[in-house]
Parts: sequence; C-alpha cells; structure tokens
Amino acid sequence: MEGMVALIDNPHGGFLISQIKQISGRIFEKILAEKNIDAFNGPQGRILYILWNEDAIPIRELSKNTGLATTTLTSMLDRMEAAGLVTRTFDRDDRRKNLIVLTEKARTLKAAYDEVSSKMSEIFYQGFCGAEISQIENYLVRILKNLSEREINK
Repeated sequence: MEGMVALIDNPHGGFLISQIKQISGRIFEKILAEKNIDAFNGPQGRILYILWNEDAIPIRELSKNTGLATTTLTSMLDRMEAAGLVTRTFDRDDRRKNLIVLTEKARTLKAAYDEVSSKMSEIFYQGFCGAEISQIENYLVRILKNLSEREINK
C-alpha cells in the first residue's frame, strides 16, 4: 500500500476530464467557425500549437507532445500536408528520421489560433480567480505526469 493515494469514494476525475475534452472540442470548433477560420480544425490546431512552439520535430516527439497515436497522427499530417500547413523533411543529422516542419501558411495562422485559444481560456476559467487557476493547472500537470509515467512503465 506504500505510495498509494487515499481516494474518495467513487472518484469521477477521469470521466469529468473526458467530458471536458469532448465539450471543449465542440466549443473550439464552433469558435473557429464563428471566426471563419477553416484552414485547420481543433485536432490540427493541437498539432500546430506544438509546432509553433518547437518547429521541425520528429513524428514520435509530436505524437508524445500531442498525445495522439502515431498512426492517427500520420493520417492527420497527410491531410495537413495536402492543405499546405506542414511539410516533411529529412533530419540533416539522421536521414532515417523525418521531421515535421511548418509552412509559411501555417505560421501566418498562429495569431488566429491564439485568439481562439484565448477565448477558450476565458470560457474555461470563467468565475475562477488566479490562485484557483494556478491550482487547477498544477493538479492537471500532476495527473498528466502520473499517466505518462504509467504509460512508459507498463
């Protein structure tokens, strides 16, 4: 029992996080439509977000950072490449490795994404004070860390 966490009776955290993900995805798509942003959808926005923060990364790293399976990611990247948002290039140091690189078109979409993301944060944290937001974010980071460690170790 060492290292075990005392849980409340019948916790619903995973279910609640799943519901939050589903509902927030629908709201994100609605905001994109309201702003006439059709160059990318919500899941593609997640990929772009990672690439805007660190461009030219291997698919495996992109998979890890987005939480998407590589098979799912590969088909999404195919569509994004066809839409002119990303390209694949070889790593100069290791030609066996493909890197995913943003196109100029994708770089110009960052401001629109930031605007939608800001609106989502307003909705997400409506009625919360700064300390509560910080506490929630810290808890979510801890949950993500727990899950990531379990995935690696099992």
